[in-house]
Amino acid sequence: MDERALKRVVASVVGKDAVLDDCAVLALGDTFLVATTDMLHESTDFPEWMTDREIGWMSAAVTLSDIAAMGARPSLVLLAAGLDSPSRLEEILTGARDCCSTCGATLAGGDLDAHRELTLVSSGIGFAERPVRRSGARPGDLVGIVGIPGRAQAALEGYSRFREYLSTPKPRIGEGLALAAAGASSMMDISDGLLASLEDMRQASGLGYAIESEKIPGLPGVPDDVALRFALLGGGDYGLLFTIPPEKRIPDLPEIFVIGRVIEKSQIIVDGRPVEGTGYQHHWD
Repeated sequence: MDERALKRVVASVVGKDAVLDDCAVLALGDTFLVATTDMLHESTDFPEWMTDREIGWMSAAVTLSDIAAMGARPSLVLLAAGLDSPSRLEEILTGARDCCSTCGATLAGGDLDAHRELTLVSSGIGFAERPVRRSGARPGDLVGIVGIPGRAQAALEGYSRFREYLSTPKPRIGEGLALAAAGASSMMDISDGLLASLEDMRQASGLGYAIESEKIPGLPGVPDDVALRFALLGGGDYGLLFTIPPEKRIPDLPEIFVIGRVIEKSQIIVDGRPVEGTGYQHHWD
């Protein structure tokens, strides 16, 4: 059983809307509160070479990235740590605090416990004037990405020049806010590979997504076909995937690329051929 199968269980208990977006959304008068939580384990989420500070940074970054994907401004992060050794705590908290600071958020507290394996649970809240959902795309909208996908997977595959993109990913807060203000019709973060994210968008909207691989930027020093595989299937990038009506002006910011269009038929098309929307997932035997 994989993660997507378990999401169907969640949807059957708490409702389909609870699994459609990166954050839960609560209306508060003229604004919206967005809230999210993430769990990370050392054996599945942190390479052996990562420092404790980098582990703390990543634990905050994954949550802040969800908030960015809603077009929201983060407010605070809470971090619960199941520690295999208490000596690791200070560096982990330092990394989480530093990541929060770069995003304009506060590391506001959390919880501590003993655990056989280092396990971190980060929760965050933010505020948005207009949350951008995964389901808002319309046929003819442009499909775009923020960031160069595949760099984190390249680091996992031994391309050490890309390690910083895996160990200290930068949540795209400013870009998410700018895209929301520009009129993005849908958005989510790219945490499990571009195809997996497109599949999540497809399920939320009921529409299709046709992309052109030549419009996805390559990776220096990585063969083109390998870089494309990393981009489509690799996880850990925490960029953004968005759609926007063609008449809207896309913000003039670094690392924003238009890679395709939204289509009526509910399928994912790469270079004219239907493909399966797959990527990194947790599995249970």
